[in-house]
Amino acid sequence: MSIEVLNESGAPADEETLVRLARHVLDGMQVHPLAELSLLLVDEPAMRELNLKWMGEDKPTDVLAFPMDELRPGHLSGGSEDGEADPGLLGDVVLCPAVAERQARQAGHGTQEELELLCTHGILHLLGYDHAEPEEHAEMFGLQGRLLESWRESR
Repeated sequence: MSIEVLNESGAPADEETLVRLARHVLDGMQVHPLAELSLLLVDEPAMRELNLKWMGEDKPTDVLAFPMDELRPGHLSGGSEDGEADPGLLGDVVLCPAVAERQARQAGHGTQEELELLCTHGILHLLGYDHAEPEEHAEMFGLQGRLLESWRESR
């Protein structure tokens, strides 16, 4: 699995742990081991700009997900003639450590823990999960909780 991290935020983050977490989530979701994922950490002005351009919200947010290929858990994009699934480019998860830090303080835990939650959340969005409807919300947040719990138990 190719997971790249680019920290343009100016804030410290445990990038190695984010990569291991992303791999854990992707493995747990049965995503092809050769799939590609990009994690980008940005500052508040950059996140505000992205959020305004793509979501119409003129404020920084905690996480944005930009899917590339149509991948679903256990169902990988495309497929070869022999029926094997092809790896794909999942897309980009963009995190804002400054927003995560504020949310972590409000939630009573550390910034890294909040970044891990947001990273998991963003990956689930890349895989097609959403939380607009109550049923979707319950499914996505339940899955997110189980993935984070298994991640913490594995450490």
